[in-house]
This record gives sequence, C-alpha cells and structure tokens, in this order.
Amino acid sequence: MRIWKKPISIEILSASHVGTAVAHLGIEFLEVGDNFIRGRVAVDARTRQPYGLLHGGVSVVLAETLGSCGAVYALPEGFRCVGLDINANHLKGATSGWVTGSTQPVHIGRSTQVWQIELRNDDGALTCVSRITMAVLAPR
Repeated sequence: MRIWKKPISIEILSASHVGTAVAHLGIEFLEVGDNFIRGRVAVDARTRQPYGLLHGGVSVVLAETLGSCGAVYALPEGFRCVGLDINANHLKGATSGWVTGSTQPVHIGRSTQVWQIELRNDDGALTCVSRITMAVLAPR
C-alpha cells in the first residue's frame, strides 16, 4: 500500500537537499517505492574517518536523511515533523565503494512516527541498523 501523502520522487528529494550537508557528503537518492526510500553514500575522502572506515556519523546522517524524508512525505500537506531520537548500531565497517540505505516505517501515528533504516555495503552485508523517532507537528 502506498503511504505517501505528498508528491515524492528521486528528483523532488534531490532538489530539496541542494546546498545542505546531504549534498556536501554526496548522498544520493536511488529509489522511492510505495513504502520505502533508498539512498546511498560513497565511502571516500569526504566520508571516511582517520582509520579509513566510513565515519559512523556519516552512517547516521544517511539514516536520518532517509528516515526523516520518509516521515515528511508520509504526512498530509501542512504537517511537519522533527526528530526526537535516533540510534544506530554499527555492525561492520566499510572502507570503499558505496553504503546503501533503505528505510521503511515501523509506526505512522498522529503524533509520532518511527522509521527503521538498514545500511548495507556493496556485498550486501549489513553495516548499520538505525531507528529514528519523529514528532509530528500540526499546521500552524
């Protein structure tokens, strides 16, 4: 079942992030399904920590970006949402290639939303699991 309440596409998502941290880190939106969003980030000089691994904070930026976008576009026009909490469990390091994330809702309620995000390396191995809780804000 399609969950989106606002127009959504890769182009719309990409355009809304011009000039932001998402664009600076090179995060790309790949796919919008009926109930998921998929995006990726390169493991390169912009995103590695000193030991050559994808920086854990970059994993969280990717996860938060995907989960937040899901939450925003699952709301009717006029509603907004803000992050309340995000957690991330880093399971496996990535030193090259791409890390691809996919988000799906766990709960879409009147006052909160919860989104699950899984990040995987080019081999399909799970590198990070994250969950974000969003507060829904009614129109002003």
